[in-house]
Amino acid sequence: MAAAGKVLTGFSKPYVALYSASTAGVVSYSSGQILARGVDMTISPETSDDNKFYADNQMAENAGGLFTGGTLSLTVDGLLEPAEKLVFGLGSASGNWYAFDDDMDPPYMGFAAIARYMSDGVTSYTPVALTKVRFKPLELSAATQEDEIDWQTQAMEASIFRDDSAKHVWKKLGEAQTTEASAEALIKTLFNITP
Repeated sequence: MAAAGKVLTGFSKPYVALYSASTAGVVSYSSGQILARGVDMTISPETSDDNKFYADNQMAENAGGLFTGGTLSLTVDGLLEPAEKLVFGLGSASGNWYAFDDDMDPPYMGFAAIARYMSDGVTSYTPVALTKVRFKPLELSAATQEDEIDWQTQAMEASIFRDDSAKHVWKKLGEAQTTEASAEALIKTLFNITP
């Protein structure tokens, strides 16, 4: 008997790219790069209330709630300097220091990663993309090393928006791939990343 569904078994390869949209609503991406090594992610959409219509003393019709925004919660191993500069809109270093100041301007970004699934013993890789997000400043939490290394990760959070295309897309799912490399290639194509 074939499996009835697919089970999520992993997450990898978080990518980001600068978001832009033309006045005609054409969305494009630039400066795409790997963000860090992925540990976990949660995509939490928010919706408006259902719009219910009652007739004959019962609910006769219901228009489901619409996407109004959301939150991306992401844990990575740690941001490398180029990725941190990109997602937080940091300027050039001054005297070997990057300033988180009035000039800091976190840009709108595209975000994508790979979700790994298993169904009936077969593994597949699905690219998941959020078309427009903006990252919030990082929280820093660190502990001193004791007898063993305490592996410490970075938690990130971004607001999710609808993009500026004609249909106001907020999320895209790529077709399931048989390898992680082919799923990653789809992300690179979306974000205009060339070797």
